[in-house]
Amino acid sequence: MNFAIIAAGEGERLKSEGINLPKPLICINNVPMLERLLMVINKQEPDSINIIINEDAEEVNNFISNHYLRNKINLIVKSTESSLHSLYELKLFLQDKPFCLFTVDTIFSKFEFKSFINFINTMKHFDGVLGITEFIDDEKPLYVELDKNNLITKFNDKANNGSFVTGGIYYFTTSMYKEIDFAVKNNYKRLRNFLKLLIEKKYHLYGYAFSKIIDVDHADDIKTAEKFLAVEENSLH
Repeated sequence: MNFAIIAAGEGERLKSEGINLPKPLICINNVPMLERLLMVINKQEPDSINIIINEDAEEVNNFISNHYLRNKINLIVKSTESSLHSLYELKLFLQDKPFCLFTVDTIFSKFEFKSFINFINTMKHFDGVLGITEFIDDEKPLYVELDKNNLITKFNDKANNGSFVTGGIYYFTTSMYKEIDFAVKNNYKRLRNFLKLLIEKKYHLYGYAFSKIIDVDHADDIKTAEKFLAVEENSLH
């Protein structure tokens, strides 16, 4: 499986709160968020790791160059107008294989992620699997409605009939490539609008529940994430 990370945002809300590090390098319990994702991905023996960062992210570029061999990571340095356009740029390196996609600011249990991957490896009839959670700390969460089989029937920008929200963890089969092209060609922006398009086109997307997924947009989110991961680590001892 190929893996991709969208790390092209500028973290304006964190900067406004006095945190001037690029978002991918913000530490959770002394580990940069980007490094934590790479550690999780490498345990899955990936076919490739593909990352997009913005053109102003020189520190992130240097971090990747200094910590990881470039021949193990395909790096795109390009500022894009939306998360969907970042995915479109990554598509070049995904080589028409199924892929797992993350936003760089998503914090989750590595043990639950292993179960997520195990589920993907056994699934037969889905076009995609999304990590979802009932823990809501995002300013603009994308709500998910599910049927009795946990297939996603609708995405909503406001709470309606669903208690789950998306969490920045996505698995897609190769059927998604043509839809990424279609969405960009037709001026769609943001991943949430791409996901809504997939439901309109009757794709089968499964909602896989995590106990907690934290979206790090504010300084308080860093504290929440650190406490969450500390509890997980302490459970091992």
